[in-house]
Amino acid sequence: MPFASFAANLSGLPMPPVLPTIVHLDADAFFVSVELALQPHYRGKKVAVGGRERGIIASASYEARACGVYTPMPTSRAFKVCPDLILLPHKGSYGAVSRKMFDLCETLTPYVQRNSIDEGYLDLGPCGLKSADEIEGAVRGLQKRIWDELQIPVSMGIATNKLVAQIASKLRKPRGFVVVLPGAEASFLEPLAIGKLPGVGDKTETALQTHGIWKIRDLFTKAERELEALLGRDWPAFLAMARGEDDRPVETEHEDAKSYSQQETFSKDVADFSEIERTAKGMIDALMPTIRRDGKRVRTMTIKVRYGDFTQESAGKSLPEAADLEQPFYPLVPVLLKKAWSRQRPLRLISVRFSGVEDGARQLDLFAATDEKRRKLAAVMDQMNSRGNNLRVRHGHQLPPRD
Repeated sequence: MPFASFAANLSGLPMPPVLPTIVHLDADAFFVSVELALQPHYRGKKVAVGGRERGIIASASYEARACGVYTPMPTSRAFKVCPDLILLPHKGSYGAVSRKMFDLCETLTPYVQRNSIDEGYLDLGPCGLKSADEIEGAVRGLQKRIWDELQIPVSMGIATNKLVAQIASKLRKPRGFVVVLPGAEASFLEPLAIGKLPGVGDKTETALQTHGIWKIRDLFTKAERELEALLGRDWPAFLAMARGEDDRPVETEHEDAKSYSQQETFSKDVADFSEIERTAKGMIDALMPTIRRDGKRVRTMTIKVRYGDFTQESAGKSLPEAADLEQPFYPLVPVLLKKAWSRQRPLRLISVRFSGVEDGARQLDLFAATDEKRRKLAAVMDQMNSRGNNLRVRHGHQLPPRD
C-alpha cells in the first residue's frame, strides 16, 4: 500500500486534493508600464524606454513590439523599423514600484519569491483556499489590485509547480491569465513550441528543429540514444521538464535574510481557542525582544497548527510596514488562527514565525509619538526580563483566565 494511502487510512480522513497553488507573476513591459503610469496619455501608442544617443531599448510597449521593436535593440535601429516610435527617458522609480507590487502580493500570501524587479513566484498553499476556483478568484483579485493601485499590468500563471506556472504566465501576455489544473501539465506543454521550455535559446531551438523537434511533444518520438546525442547526459532531466515535472520550492528569503520562530507542543491536545490565542501572543512577546536586540524589524507573521494525526496547516499575513513592536501583530493572531485552524479538531502544536526581516527601527509619521513611547516601555521590559532572575514582567494576555 502506498504511504500516502496508508496515512489517509490512519487519520480516518481522505487525503486533501492536489491544488494549483503556485503562481508566477510577470509584469508586462515593466519599465514602459512604470513610465505610462506617470504619463497615461501615451497608453495605446508605440512607446519604448531607452537611451536616445548610442543607446538600446530597455523596454517596449506591445504596440511597439508589433512593429518589430524588441529588447535590447539599438535605439537607432528601433527608429528605422518604427519611425513614429515615442522614446521615453528613465524617470520612474522602478525599484520602489517593484517593492510595492510584491508588497501587495504579500497581502495574499507570506510566501513570495522576488525573482527579479518584474517577476516572481507566490505559494498559496498556506492560505487555506479549498478549491481551484477559490485560488483563481484570489489571484484575479490580486491582478486587479496591482492595476488599480499601481497602474501596472501583470500576467499570471497558476499551476502545481514553478516550471509550468512560469510558462503559463508568458503564454498570453499582456494581462494574461492561465490556469493549468493538476494532472494537465503534460497535455498543456505538448502542443507548445520547443522554444517555450526554459533554457532553450534560439540556437538550441534551431538545432532541435533541424532534427524534427518543433513542438514539445516531438521530444517523446525520439529514441533515448538520439536524445542523448542532442541534449547530452542531462537528457532525462530535460525530458522530465517537458512532462511538466518540477519540485523546486518557492524560496521566500534571500541568503542574508533570517526569520524568527517559536513553537510549543502541548502535553495534551488543546481545543480551547482562547488558550491557543494566548499561547500565540505569548510567542510574539518572547520573540520580539530578540528582534529588537538584533536591530531588526519584521513584516510577515505566519501561524502554523498541527493536529494529533500530525497533519498541519498554516496561514500568514504581512503588515504594510515592518515593525519591531508587539502591538501591530496582536490583531493578526485571531485572524490567522481561524484561517489556519480550518479543521475543528484539537491541536497538538502551534508555532509563530516572523519573516520579511528588515534593518533598523522605522516609524510611521502618523504614529511616531505613540510608537516611541511603546518602544521605550518595551526597552525597559526587555532590560528587566534579561536579568536572569525569576522575576519577569509579563503582558496581561499571558495570564491564565480566572475560574
